[in-house]
Amino acid sequence: MERRDSPRHNKVFFRAFVYFDSNLTAVDCVVRDISETGARLQFATPQIVTEFLDLHIPIKGQSFHAKVQWRDGEEIGVSFHALKKAETAELSLDRRVDRLEAEIGLLRQLLKHLQKSNEKTTEVA
Repeated sequence: MERRDSPRHNKVFFRAFVYFDSNLTAVDCVVRDISETGARLQFATPQIVTEFLDLHIPIKGQSFHAKVQWRDGEEIGVSFHALKKAETAELSLDRRVDRLEAEIGLLRQLLKHLQKSNEKTTEVA
């Protein structure tokens, strides 16, 4: 007997992105089951997960702040946080923008480092 608060929609395969609290970059996943209250996410490899995460499903235009309920290898089950969907989308968007800005900063630093390395190599040659 299932103890679900809302019915899940089986056999969905939505490509999604997850942002774990400690990670500034998105991790690809597939949403396998989804309901109004949660989802089952499948990753290519097992993930080190935090208690909370942000889930973005581009094809549906939805974002959720979620709590991890269970883990099993490459899959995790999450329940959506008790915020209204509109608030969740705004909160997730703000977090994604902050993370993307941080990621851009890191990429700029890496690019400068690579350019300096390339200049040194060119000078030696």
